[in-house]
Amino acid sequence: MSEAARRPMITWTLVATILVAVSASALAQVALKHGMSIPSVQSSLAAGGAWPIALAILASPTVWLGLMLYGGSAVVWLFVLARLDVSVAYAFVALGFLLTMALGCLLLGEPLTLRKLAGTLCVMVGIWLVATGTTPR
Repeated sequence: MSEAARRPMITWTLVATILVAVSASALAQVALKHGMSIPSVQSSLAAGGAWPIALAILASPTVWLGLMLYGGSAVVWLFVLARLDVSVAYAFVALGFLLTMALGCLLLGEPLTLRKLAGTLCVMVGIWLVATGTTPR
């Protein structure tokens, strides 16, 4: 079987599935960051002690939301991996870097600098080059 015949086609449904997985993962990052930034967690971290820290983290609804989003994104990602080579699928994860940065700016008020944007774009280009630069054997 030729390489082209063996390679699965990327359909609009598959692209939508990838975008759901990547978006859920980016939202998970933002939820976890928010959950770890709430005053009760921050004061427990400052005071120290494994149990108080663990209890404060477990009491944070946004930490739980982030963990559930990660779990959901992992399940959706399994469907992607069942249909694409991991080297092709993982190139789409670069979108998550950009989306996470944008959500951090929009939802958490994190600063967007030219350096951050340039670095994120470099990572995205690098992943794209690796994923598309493989030669058939």
